[in-house]
Amino acid sequence: MKKFLAVLLSVLLVLSMLSFASADGYTIRIYSNSNSTERTTWLIEKAKEAGFSISIDDNSVISGDSAAVQAADEKKDGDLIFGLNETRWDQLIKGKYENLSIIDWTPSWADKVGNYKYDGKAYGLVVQNVLMLYRTDDLGTSGEALHFAHWADMVGCGYKWYRQGKVGGTTNANINSAMLYPFVDPASPAGGISVDGWKTLWAYCANGNFTGDSYGLDPLIRGDVQVSTFYSSSLYGNIEAAEEAGIETALHGTLEPENWALVDIDDGTYYIAEYIGILDKEGRSEEETETVKAFAEWFGSAETQTAWSEEFDSFPCNEDAAAAAYPDGIPGIYSLPNFALNAIEGTDMNYAQYVAAHSAEWTNIMTNLGFYWADNAAAPAEPDWENIDWATMTQKAE
Repeated sequence: MKKFLAVLLSVLLVLSMLSFASADGYTIRIYSNSNSTERTTWLIEKAKEAGFSISIDDNSVISGDSAAVQAADEKKDGDLIFGLNETRWDQLIKGKYENLSIIDWTPSWADKVGNYKYDGKAYGLVVQNVLMLYRTDDLGTSGEALHFAHWADMVGCGYKWYRQGKVGGTTNANINSAMLYPFVDPASPAGGISVDGWKTLWAYCANGNFTGDSYGLDPLIRGDVQVSTFYSSSLYGNIEAAEEAGIETALHGTLEPENWALVDIDDGTYYIAEYIGILDKEGRSEEETETVKAFAEWFGSAETQTAWSEEFDSFPCNEDAAAAAYPDGIPGIYSLPNFALNAIEGTDMNYAQYVAAHSAEWTNIMTNLGFYWADNAAAPAEPDWENIDWATMTQKAE
């Protein structure tokens, strides 16, 4: 089936190339955080076959969403941005960055991406979420099913859990957003989160296990922890790779897990989507702008996103691409409730927008108070929660 799908994708991609090819020779400058070496190599090659010349840095040059946006803002030579998430896109579209503005643009597939769009500006490419997993075998819960009301219920669950070892990073930020969701308090001076929320996140750090791994799947595979976190797009591929490598403690099964499961969480999970938008670039001609639009149209099309999904184990926003990439049905990891789009009472924002509005304050709080120490032997003292000057803690340290 997979071989047949690969052949079909190749045919569809060729047809899409014939539809979108541009011949004016303009090199499209792209900024992205979805820029592993494999992704950039694939995209440059496929874009060239489709008639586009593109320039994009891999993650040895630019790593992370903030670095991608900062570089685009400083260099002022970008034609489009793809990747990021709602937090960064909300800031981008609202004009937070001095040299970056998104032009009006509506692709032909705009009605295929559901709510993952900023109408007339940016449109979803890939859906991603963070997941909480646990082992069900003797290295885990020995068959006990885990059910939480909130992500924060991991704290005090009775099992060893992995926690990250630094404040920064997109996946880390998304896990923090998931943990803090039940503690939203628009009236709180502590970054719009109740003090109980910060106490809980501190307990998550203090009692969790940082194993030295960048992400939580490897320690779960080794059996170092029973409960862990990971991001959706590479989950199945990494589980299969560990199985194929013959790792004795590997997790088994993907669509039908054998010795692991997702924690059943009432809230669901925090989804993000990676979007694509076209930058307003000074000096670019109308013809060149049309070439940039044509590339964005091609890249977000069902054909290209199906191929991208198959190549990089991701889940497309485009419903036609999702149906083609997953003909046997949507995987369970993408069928969980999405609280990122839930409305926040007392505001005119959903949770993703709320995160965008407060993310800088949250980073400052965690940095100033010393969250996510890498060495438990050198853990800082727990803050005196009753006497914190939150007006200072929410500001960037000098």
